[in-house]
Amino acid sequence: MNSSQVAQPRSIGFIGLGVMGEPICRNLASKSGAALIALDKDAAPLQRLVAQGVKPASSAKEIAASVDVLFLSLPSGEIVDEVCRASEGILANGRRGLMVVDLSTTSVDVTRRLADDFAQQGMVFIDAPVARTRAAAEAGTLSVMVGATPEEFEQVRPLIATFASDIALCGAVGCGQVVKILNNMVLFEIVAALSEAKAIGERSGVAVGTLFDVLSKGSADSFALRNHGMKAIVPDEFPLRAFSVDYARKDLRYALKLAGECGVDAEGARHVDALLQSAIEAGDKDRYWPVISRLFQAGSPRAV
Repeated sequence: MNSSQVAQPRSIGFIGLGVMGEPICRNLASKSGAALIALDKDAAPLQRLVAQGVKPASSAKEIAASVDVLFLSLPSGEIVDEVCRASEGILANGRRGLMVVDLSTTSVDVTRRLADDFAQQGMVFIDAPVARTRAAAEAGTLSVMVGATPEEFEQVRPLIATFASDIALCGAVGCGQVVKILNNMVLFEIVAALSEAKAIGERSGVAVGTLFDVLSKGSADSFALRNHGMKAIVPDEFPLRAFSVDYARKDLRYALKLAGECGVDAEGARHVDALLQSAIEAGDKDRYWPVISRLFQAGSPRAV
């Protein structure tokens, strides 16, 4: 089966119109050719999406009972689980044949339990967590890591292509979450290393802008250096309403849980977890997470 042979859904639902969800939903609405119905606690993104023909929904129950494919973009696996299992939620009210696509970063065990329970009700639950930035979501150039059967992957890939430029089938359900969680774990560890390099370089007489520019021309170059390093750490700008310290720690805790289940002592990840906790204690819970670099400034509280 290839994507050209897959029947496109007549209707799409979307729950969660936050920092990433709103631009993803906008791309789906403008490019998929399907009718969209969406839900969020905040009325503002729903009002903005009306211009793209998106219809506001009154409840998850209404969406689940009326669409062919339902996307979730929610802050945590715990919230995904709640939205799915509530009496007015998706599991209890979705029609047979419904495909639920979880774009959130959700723990692997929650993902696989939900997939089993949806299958018992004649529905499909797959994981497709997204990576990259809000700007990439707006441009339709996200990276998406999918856990599904090959047939399910082909069914959903044309829809994901409306908001992503890189789409990978990582294995069976849950494997998309494994890859996304490890992607974030590696990213967090690289940014911690950049933060250490910044502190050492500055105290040794090298400006951080010079340091990172030269590193980008050598073997230390990376996406993290060019984005989190040059665009956040160098100007010391860590805005609100971005991927926060609190969200980053949630994702890293999923990685540490997975490591424990696999019998791996993830020492580097545990170090970054301590940094994130120190940033929260310093009052930066809601700031863009590379703010951990400030912990290395002279006189700042340090992680244990």
